[in-house]
Amino acid sequence: MSLFCVLICIPVIFSGCSSPDKGDTSDRLQIVATTGMITDLVSTIGGDRVSVVGLMGPGVDPHYYKATQGDLGHLSNADLIVYNGLFLEGKMEDIFIKMSRNKSVVAVSHVIDESSLRRPPEFKGHFDPHIWFDVGLWRQTISAVQTALSEAAPAHADSFQVRAQRYDRQLVDLNAWVREQVASIPPERRVLVTAHDAFGYFGQAYGLEVLGLQGISTVAEYGVNDVRRLVDLISDRKIPAIFVESSVPERSINAVREGCLARGHEVMIGGTLYSDAMGEAGRGADTYIGMVRTNVTTIVEALR
Repeated sequence: MSLFCVLICIPVIFSGCSSPDKGDTSDRLQIVATTGMITDLVSTIGGDRVSVVGLMGPGVDPHYYKATQGDLGHLSNADLIVYNGLFLEGKMEDIFIKMSRNKSVVAVSHVIDESSLRRPPEFKGHFDPHIWFDVGLWRQTISAVQTALSEAAPAHADSFQVRAQRYDRQLVDLNAWVREQVASIPPERRVLVTAHDAFGYFGQAYGLEVLGLQGISTVAEYGVNDVRRLVDLISDRKIPAIFVESSVPERSINAVREGCLARGHEVMIGGTLYSDAMGEAGRGADTYIGMVRTNVTTIVEALR
C-alpha cells in the first residue's frame, strides 16, 4: 500500500471510531413541563431519553403564571408538553389548547377518576388541582407520563416502563412513611393552618384538618373578615403552629399571627412549606420526594 493511500485512509478510520458527544441532546425528546413537580416526574421516568425544560422554578406560583416570550419558544419547539391541568395553570389554558392542534399536550390529572378529586364549594364547580399532596393520587400520574413518552418514542417504551415501575415503588414507600409520621401527631393537634387552601388532599389522605386563609387558588383575595375568622379559630382551639408557604407572600400568615398575639394566644410559625412549587436545588426539597419529606418533617415537628 502506498504512503499516499495510508494517509488518506487514516482520517476515515478515526472518524468512524469517534464516539458521540455525551452532551448531545439532539436525539432526545424535547419536553416542556410546567411546575417543578411535573418536571421532576417527567425527568425521572424519561431519564436520558428526554430533555426537559421546566417553566416554573422554585417559589413560582402557577395560579398567576403567564408564559413569557421565551416560554412560547420552548413550547413551540417541544415534542411534548406536560402540565397539571384542573386549571392549576389557569392563565396558560388557551396556550395549551392552541398547542394541542399540532403536538401532544398532556394534563397528568386526566388519568385520575373524578370521584377521587376534591370539588370544594368555593371553587365554583371546579376541582382542587393540588393533587400532588396525596402521594397515592400522584402515583396515578406516573401512567399518564409513561404513556405519553412511549407514544412519542416507541423505541424506548421498555426503558420508560422500567423507570416508571421503579418510581412507583418509591412512591408506595413514601406514602407509607407519610402515614406513619402523621400518626405520631396527637389527634387533637392534627390541624394544619396555611396561607391558602392547597393542602386539602393532604388532609383528606392523612387525617388532618386543613385551614387556609385564602381559597384553593391564590388568585382569590382574602379580607379582614377572613383573618378574623382564622384568628378566632386558632385562638379558641389553642392551635400551636401555623405555616407559611414558599410560593405565597408571608404577610398573610403574619397578619394571622399578630391577630392571635393580640388575643393572648402565642402561636408560632411552624416553618415554610412547599406548596405550589418545589425548593431550590441542593436544599432537600428540589425533587417531589424530597419536597414531601421536607413538608411532612416540618409539619410533624411543629405540631407534635
